[in-house]
Amino acid sequence: MSKKRSLFITFEGIEGSGKSYQSKKLYQKIKKIKLPVIFTREPGGSKESESIRKVLLSGTKNKFNKVTDALLYLASRSEHIEKTLQPAIKKNKNIICDRFTDSMIAYQVYGNKIDRNLINSVHKTILRKIKPDLTFILKVNLNKAMKRIKKRKNNNRYDNFSKPFYNKVQNAFLKIAKTNKKKYFVINNTKDTIKTEQFIFSKFIEKLKND
Repeated sequence: MSKKRSLFITFEGIEGSGKSYQSKKLYQKIKKIKLPVIFTREPGGSKESESIRKVLLSGTKNKFNKVTDALLYLASRSEHIEKTLQPAIKKNKNIICDRFTDSMIAYQVYGNKIDRNLINSVHKTILRKIKPDLTFILKVNLNKAMKRIKKRKNNNRYDNFSKPFYNKVQNAFLKIAKTNKKKYFVINNTKDTIKTEQFIFSKFIEKLKND
């Protein structure tokens, strides 16, 4: 299959939405058809970023004030972009990323009330015009999300937020999706069905052919 360029695909959603599962499924499908592809995540995605991730997500309670928390996420993103995303883009590899900038807006700005100007200011320096080509936002019934979270063997502090907080963040994702209907696809992932995988893969192929 020929293509003009690689695509940068991101997956967003609250904990228990199934975004990590679906992002890995898309990665596997792309690999199967022998297109160059990497799978990465945020926070994390490079050796240095993963070190910051451990600090951010360990424990059950917030260790930092909200601004420090946001700055650590931005520091992790800066390393991720320099060490992983930029090299992949230069090598024309497709990128599948579990969380990116929309998570910061949903969690930090809408959820934790961090000044958006602070986030935008740092992003102007570190993003280097990198932005996703497609973003899949996984929507889920909150009760279903909580059940999925409880089944996890290894939980981090982001798995311990209240249902009202998750509701606020999910609504933020849905609001973000309305800003660009050609880029964002909202998928109700409450039911575990293969149709979700098929829809995501079809949109990837469609974007690949049309760009």
